[in-house]
Amino acid sequence: MRIAIGSDHAGYQLKRLIMDHLYKQGIACEDYGAPNGIDAASYVPFGQAVANAVISGAVDYGIAICGTGLGISMTTNKIKGIRAALCVNEYMARMARQHNNANVLALGARVVGPALACSIVDAFLAEDFEAGGRHQVRVDEMTRLENQNFKIDPEAQHD
Repeated sequence: MRIAIGSDHAGYQLKRLIMDHLYKQGIACEDYGAPNGIDAASYVPFGQAVANAVISGAVDYGIAICGTGLGISMTTNKIKGIRAALCVNEYMARMARQHNNANVLALGARVVGPALACSIVDAFLAEDFEAGGRHQVRVDEMTRLENQNFKIDPEAQHD
């Protein structure tokens, strides 16, 4: 499994901690985040980079982190094909994967502590989408809505 992980300056420390946590489990991470936690850095390019890595198939899932998780989740959800879920507990992370087929996990570094964040990541990555039935119908409905409203070809999004 390969994970794209990106953050702005506010999420830098949590990003490093999660990367170490995943490396210890043998999970490869690609760092698409701010180079340090000192200089202010917009979450927008880092969220876009994570989303593009997921859409291109370079990675299996993405993790996007900013101070609250709000801005970076909004940013990643602007990319066609991304279903980013801002989660503050393990239950939300499990449901995001099982019911919504989320492909990006968003976290707020100023909202969840390090231990909880790692537990949320583990819950997200441990689950599979429950394909078929009502969940598939809803994901298909989201995809149709996205296709009606997103005018950019996903192939044109890659830098």
